Amino acid sequence: MSASSAMSSEPIVIDTRRLNCPLPVIRSRRAAKSLPAGAQILVECTDPLAKIDIPHFATADGHRLVSSGENGNVLWFLIELGGGNASG
Repeated sequence: MSASSAMSSEPIVIDTRRLNCPLPVIRSRRAAKSLPAGAQILVECTDPLAKIDIPHFATADGHRLVSSGENGNVLWFLIELGGGNASG
């Protein structure tokens, strides 16, 4: 994937449905490391702990939680990636 496609208006979807803690955060962090600052990821989860874990991941790693919500039993989080990754 090129940097220009990552910067398009469409977020990169990270499907972590049916995965439990800590896998949604691990997969989201891995995806974020491969994308440039300003790109957006849309994380989809079914683990109820994601309501706490994903916003914390975004803040701790220097990203911005743009919005979040629920669609049935799926939680979703739209995150704009920042320039700094606190995790390394």
